[in-house]
Amino acid sequence: MNCTGRLIDYEWDLATRQSLLIFQSDNVNLEELDKLRNQEKLKIEVVRYSEKRSLDSNAYMWVLLQEIAATIHKDKWEVYLDMLERYGVFTHVIVKPQAVERVKETWRAVKELGEVTVNGQTGIQLQCYYGSSTYNKKEMARLLDGVVSECKEIGIETLTQEELNSMKESWGV
Repeated sequence: MNCTGRLIDYEWDLATRQSLLIFQSDNVNLEELDKLRNQEKLKIEVVRYSEKRSLDSNAYMWVLLQEIAATIHKDKWEVYLDMLERYGVFTHVIVKPQAVERVKETWRAVKELGEVTVNGQTGIQLQCYYGSSTYNKKEMARLLDGVVSECKEIGIETLTQEELNSMKESWGV
């Protein structure tokens, strides 16, 4: 069972090292919850809520990436990685030189920024790009805007600005 809500209060028992958590939720299924009441053990995960972006926007982005790829005679995946590097979300990491290739295999796209020294240790600074499946609505909107802009530059027809705005508004951007 998944639901959204907020943490109201918690207590911690030092003797038993157990906690009591109190949540408030508007959308819990009471029937489902009642079935869980007598379970010996449950898996509980509490994470900050963020609204997911529309799958329509993701599907539309991939249609445009295919159009770009066909126009410039590149692989769709290469075009996707190019778009992530131009418009995507990234983080910087410093890794041991022998770990660079492993990190590159793990992330969607990686740029080597060069050698750095931290506390007398030599490392390689990398700019690592997250895949779009991890993006929130605002990040996805930026990526989609970038892809649309690239399409327009090479003469690929896209949705009108009004249609794009309507799509973004439908997912709260």
